[in-house]
Amino acid sequence: MTPATMTTAQGPEFRAAGTDLSERRRSGVSTGPLIDIAAQPDMTSMLWGADGTLRIGAFTTIAAIASDSRIAAAYPGLAASAQGLATPQIRHLATLGGNLAQRSRCWYYRNPQIACLKKGGSDCPARTGNHLYGVAFDLGPCVAPHPSTLAAALLAYDASVLTNQRGCLTIADLFGDGSDGTADNALRPGELIKGVELPVALTGERALYKRAISRTHAEWPLVEICARAVVKDGAFQFIRLTAGGIAPVPLRLAAVETALQGQPASAANIASAAGLAASGAKPLPMTGYKLDLLQGLVQDLLERLAT
Repeated sequence: MTPATMTTAQGPEFRAAGTDLSERRRSGVSTGPLIDIAAQPDMTSMLWGADGTLRIGAFTTIAAIASDSRIAAAYPGLAASAQGLATPQIRHLATLGGNLAQRSRCWYYRNPQIACLKKGGSDCPARTGNHLYGVAFDLGPCVAPHPSTLAAALLAYDASVLTNQRGCLTIADLFGDGSDGTADNALRPGELIKGVELPVALTGERALYKRAISRTHAEWPLVEICARAVVKDGAFQFIRLTAGGIAPVPLRLAAVETALQGQPASAANIASAAGLAASGAKPLPMTGYKLDLLQGLVQDLLERLAT
């Protein structure tokens, strides 16, 4: 297959901190006009409700989320996810809204000379090309995994995303089901993320985050997991597992949750449930290794939550 040159005209893009946008413009992937976002008060703050809910403005930096002691106490999976992504320098500038709305990291998308589905092309060149870091759950025409770490964490917490056009969206509303390979999210033209809302934390819950990467520092995850649990009287009274790096959208590992809900938090039950993490997977020829990583991460986190 000979890659086509991208010629599709691009619409305007919003710019806040611009950590990802600046890179895309330097490379020539993004060439359309820019709309600079003015930082409004409701987009730069973290507001706690009297009932224990939390609203985080879209301009809040990743570093602020990672270092906030109250977030770490109420939503430890979110805090740990923020601590684990990118580098300290990027976390200091990058924003919550930018992390959710960032574009694909696929090297075909990032090449300005190649037209993929997300740039007006007719197919996904990674599917028949080098997809070593692609999806293990093949849900649609594009085989690039979704790049947002915080999206998977917020999915674990049933967070709502606030926009200037449609009010509250679920994470599933924002990212879809993976069947549309032309976009990284379902935001409409002119629609921007204003913040997220998190429900009240569960009494006695624990949460952990872990990622598998190909080198020690500053690498995009091959697989990442956010896990929440309430363990009482030796059993899982509540369990929630979400994963990133394995599909074109963040995924809930529902089969694992179902297998453990209400069951004793024993090593045997955890090992058996972890094996279900790959339920529904359709790995590509080069991405089967991600299923081993997925099952190993799930088992590790569940064992730690149980003890």
